Amino acid sequence: MTRTDVAVAAPSEAAADAGEQIALAGGNAVDAAVAATLVTMVNEVGIVSPSSGGFVTVQPGDGSAPQTVDGWMDMPGRSAAALRGGTWDVDTAYGGGVTVTVGPGSVATHGSIAALGETHARWGSLPWAELVAPAIDVARSGFRLSAASRYYLEYVHASIFGWDPASHAVVHDPDGEVTTSPVVVPDLAATFEIIAAEGPRAMHEGDLARAISADVLARGGILGPDDLAAYRPVVRPSLVARLGDWTFGTNPPPAVGGVCVAAMLRLLDGHPRAPLGDHRWSEADVTHVVRVQRAVLAARLERLEVADDLAAEAAALLAQVDAGGIAALESGSTAHVSATDSAGTACSVTVSSGYSSGMIAAGTGIYLNNCLGEQELNPRGLHGLEPGTRLLSNMAPTVGRHADGTALAIGSPGADRITTAITQALAGFVNGGLGLQAAVNHPRVHVHRAGRPNEEVKVETEPSMYFGGVAATLRRPDGHLVAAADPRRDGAVRLVHAQR
Repeated sequence: MTRTDVAVAAPSEAAADAGEQIALAGGNAVDAAVAATLVTMVNEVGIVSPSSGGFVTVQPGDGSAPQTVDGWMDMPGRSAAALRGGTWDVDTAYGGGVTVTVGPGSVATHGSIAALGETHARWGSLPWAELVAPAIDVARSGFRLSAASRYYLEYVHASIFGWDPASHAVVHDPDGEVTTSPVVVPDLAATFEIIAAEGPRAMHEGDLARAISADVLARGGILGPDDLAAYRPVVRPSLVARLGDWTFGTNPPPAVGGVCVAAMLRLLDGHPRAPLGDHRWSEADVTHVVRVQRAVLAARLERLEVADDLAAEAAALLAQVDAGGIAALESGSTAHVSATDSAGTACSVTVSSGYSSGMIAAGTGIYLNNCLGEQELNPRGLHGLEPGTRLLSNMAPTVGRHADGTALAIGSPGADRITTAITQALAGFVNGGLGLQAAVNHPRVHVHRAGRPNEEVKVETEPSMYFGGVAATLRRPDGHLVAAADPRRDGAVRLVHAQR
């Protein structure tokens, strides 16, 4: 059997270790990305958990069209007549200042593990249980909070993670401060053992799924067993954007993140202008990037977030961009893993549990999401959609293929900074002549609250995780692998050369 070399970029050493372990066992880029992502669901407390949603974009090694697996959140409510006092709002300065809704009523129908399972079934090579094994080991042995987890928890450890006794015990020390000791979440290793033995559907059917829904309903939420059982991941052709000799595939509607990335890439107009010399963008480059962000993010607010037919509105927006350029528009908490292998397969995975509901489902060790309570993703209101409807998402896991056969996987966490972080890293790499790591490291700008009266252009003067955490991997035509992790977070990379 011919084994492939694999490059992995992940948000932590433990996640990167998982990808390396799987690659050494003969896994490909998809296997490594799935294993690394499952570890993030253990050790990225407050950011992602098994109760998460996500997207996976894959560029198959044979050069066929990229595909995106949609495992994002559904609106629940099939099993509950009405919400029974299960939500409240929390104001936090995190992320530039946001108000989030938490509590049992904020829990949406998860789908990320289902999406990982679908991705594995289509493009993976090793048995599913082997991919889950590293997550079991990390859950059993314990871990220290990552920089991203600690940064977030310093803002909300009491307001969001302190109201549920099980949650409070996990993240706090005896003095009520965010713990600095190794963390072991009770019952979480056993939960992953169930997922390994029964497969991804264990999160939707069977004893584990029933335990999750029963606790949510008992505490006043609306996530019921019928919601979990009805959930299915959806595989779609990726949304395509072209930049020079590159063809990129990213997340299509009903997510909005990929549409924004595609629009921004189309409007870059060759910026930044190569060569960059001292690796600093010129004033003209920065001005153009801000202009692009302002136009696209304002169009998202005014058009995409309120569209009755999001796919049609997204197509109209991109057609308008192609026809009229940027002038046509001016009239108007996540974890990421990337992996690429020497066979040319690229896999990009972004997952999130929102800001977290603050509760652990009794007996499971699973922190439950609050994606119904992400107010910027629910413009129609907390429970304003029909049960079974996909929610909006900023996520934009992206893959690329160059005319010479080079394959790329890239993505980022960071809420509304996801699209701007990815686009600026790609701009520096494709247009600016930077190497992959230099493009990831480069300072960024972000138009915060674009299109609103309190719009603000934020310029990064020193590395800050506010501006995202890009992870990217690259396979060149000669099989050479490159991996880049963002210094703004505890990113880690592995280059695994398989024994033959």
